[in-house]
Amino acid sequence: MEKPTNYKSPVAALLWSFALPGFGQFYNGDYLLGFLFMALELTINHQSRLNLAIIYAFQENFENGHHVINYEWGMFYPSVLCFCLWQAFNRAKEINWHLEQKGISPPKKKASLTGILFGLVVGMNFGFYWHHFFFYEKFRMLRFLDIPVMNAFVFGLIFALWVMESKKFFVRRKK
Repeated sequence: MEKPTNYKSPVAALLWSFALPGFGQFYNGDYLLGFLFMALELTINHQSRLNLAIIYAFQENFENGHHVINYEWGMFYPSVLCFCLWQAFNRAKEINWHLEQKGISPPKKKASLTGILFGLVVGMNFGFYWHHFFFYEKFRMLRFLDIPVMNAFVFGLIFALWVMESKKFFVRRKK
């Protein structure tokens, strides 16, 4: 693998990985890892039929959305996605640190977003598996959460924000 010579934006690496797992690794120059993560994402997405469930959600056909998903495969998706986000972000920071050692780049920052992305994984797994709540049927505005994929993203964001706020609380308490 060739050593990177340019500064890498950790946020850009994170966003590329969010667009499609593996793209953040391509951005960072980790091509083998990028192909591996992209193959994992495509395999899990195909085997779990997540895209078909999303199409049904847009058509407001929530019952079919429940029946098409293969939950055994779908439970892997949040872990692969969030690990790709975390790895791309922190690899970009590592590249920048190595360049800084040569006098080329900004100063080193320690690994970040670990807690937030861990909360995202846990929340997405909970939301994906436990998506059918009785009150979703009663409130029309919440019906889109009846689809496991949508519920996973909402629960993932809730858990990520919860972890972020908890971290702030404990840091303030420690001081």
